[in-house]
Amino acid sequence: MQLDDTATILAHADFFEICNDEQCRLLAFASERRVFGPGAVISKHSEVPSGAYVLVSGTISSQPAGEGGSGGKPYQTSTQGAVVGTMALMIAKKRPVTVTAITEVETIFVPRHAFMKLVQQFPDLADRAATRIKRELGAYLGALDRVRMRINKDD
Repeated sequence: MQLDDTATILAHADFFEICNDEQCRLLAFASERRVFGPGAVISKHSEVPSGAYVLVSGTISSQPAGEGGSGGKPYQTSTQGAVVGTMALMIAKKRPVTVTAITEVETIFVPRHAFMKLVQQFPDLADRAATRIKRELGAYLGALDRVRMRINKDD
């Protein structure tokens, strides 16, 4: 995959929409194309990732960890530009899920060190990343609050 192709994919990827063209090119230069066959584990729960994956093609499944290895229903996606492990771009924390390739999957791996270096060079990018994360967490917590209210209403 050419550098310009990688930069274009990153520019349209969910989280990396916060980056300008120059920042996408810099990330593309530091990124790596990775291909996984059907059934391959892309990332395993309880491991500390060193970056995030951008889905280029294929279908992946995300299985939450729980007692006995089954923590809930798996979530599948084949959305080009989906980012797996966004928080891994900023913090070294164990993954709560195992991500597996359902079909042959092509990804772009973006290392944490490259994203953090970019954030240090471009403080406005850090601001945009923080705003994006706050907005996503707010939406997630709002959805949880609505579920809590329905449960309490049914009691």
